[in-house]
Amino acid sequence: MRQKLPFAIALLGLVAGLVSAYLYRQRAPNRAPVAVTRNPYSSGLYAEGIVQSAQASGDDVNVYPEVAGSVTRIEVHEGDSVARGTPLLAVDDRVQRRVVAEDAAKVAAARATLAAQGHQLAIVERQAALDARAVSRAARLGARDAVAVARGNLRVAIAARAADATLLGKYVLRAPIDGIVLRDAAAVGSYVSPQGVFDTYSQSLDPVIVMRARGGELQVKAYLDEILVPRLPSPPRIAATMFIRGTNDVGIPLRFVRIRPYVTPKIELSDARLEKVDVRVLPIVFRFTAPKGITLYPGQLVDVYIAAPR
Repeated sequence: MRQKLPFAIALLGLVAGLVSAYLYRQRAPNRAPVAVTRNPYSSGLYAEGIVQSAQASGDDVNVYPEVAGSVTRIEVHEGDSVARGTPLLAVDDRVQRRVVAEDAAKVAAARATLAAQGHQLAIVERQAALDARAVSRAARLGARDAVAVARGNLRVAIAARAADATLLGKYVLRAPIDGIVLRDAAAVGSYVSPQGVFDTYSQSLDPVIVMRARGGELQVKAYLDEILVPRLPSPPRIAATMFIRGTNDVGIPLRFVRIRPYVTPKIELSDARLEKVDVRVLPIVFRFTAPKGITLYPGQLVDVYIAAPR
């Protein structure tokens, strides 16, 4: 029995080797190549771009509150179309309401004081009219001064009430434009301030609400590498085509709008503001109309090719 054991082990090793050789000879089917956008121009410059809402200047509209506090209610949701002045969210205003109520009480007290001082002045003037010696000149001047002071106190109280009432209105954040809500970063109970709202994941302060203007047009901001800037044609002759990632066979023609004439670090696409970036890019803004059947959203990355002379 012991003499047969080595032969059995050797036979098992031979079988294992033959099976392994057979398995390793099997070839996996080749994967389909990754779709890559093609350059539509004989000499085109590549730039990475990001879709944005069409704005006359700047990017999307970032909305911040002018006061700090906890959010008590949310009036809109992402994707809602709102008119200018529409309430977006409300901040806890209980303290400010008490201040306005105290201002109203101060105005009422100032009115009562003015009425009392005016009544006293009327009595003094009536006595002086009956008998000039009955009321001294100092008493008459004192009564007039008291009325003037009371009238001034009333004006101050009314102004304070108006200022606090205006501040009370700031506790409701309203839409600054006719547009569409892209992002609502606040939730009921979260703390907001003029610096924004804290994002748990990015560990940064973000705009409370982001909006874009209404309209069918969008814009794309293309970031051209600085080493390609010398090959960029003059602005009136810039022609470009955009390819949406995932639909590489569909090219969308772009209309040149403007160049932001300042080369900046390439941080806009990754938002890595604490990262040391050596690549610098030139922002170029184009506009386009999305073709039917293709859905685009602001913030989407696209591939842009700019026609350039040979």
